[in-house]
Amino acid sequence: MEPSHKDAETAAAAAAVAAADPRGASSSSGVVVQVREKKGPLRAAIPYMPFPVAVICLFLNTFVPGLGTFVSAFTVLCGARTDLPDRHVCCVFWLNIAAALIQVLTAIVMVGWVMSIFWGMDMVILAISQGYKEQGIPQQL
Repeated sequence: MEPSHKDAETAAAAAAVAAADPRGASSSSGVVVQVREKKGPLRAAIPYMPFPVAVICLFLNTFVPGLGTFVSAFTVLCGARTDLPDRHVCCVFWLNIAAALIQVLTAIVMVGWVMSIFWGMDMVILAISQGYKEQGIPQQL
């Protein structure tokens, strides 16, 4: 497989940084890599809830697929923020309702149940990351 054009550009940029390094080319620092997760609209609609509410939603999603997601939709109406700031609150609410409906309808073939549990885990992870941001603690996962 031949290297792509982007790989060649990245290698050239790394070589240029290494050549410009006064300490010599043996240094491995100088190249900053940033990874940013791209979320789809359904996943970006998961609200940032308080930790206890997120744990309750995870518990509900574990035993009744979609129920915790349905409850989390109402936290959006109560002011919980999401990763979709440019969308109206009602739109984000209906996206969460759609995710809950998908989880309920596909639970019969186990896909919805697994999706529901992962959705609940995402809620807890977002609640933890929100707690770190509010306290000003740098997050290292």
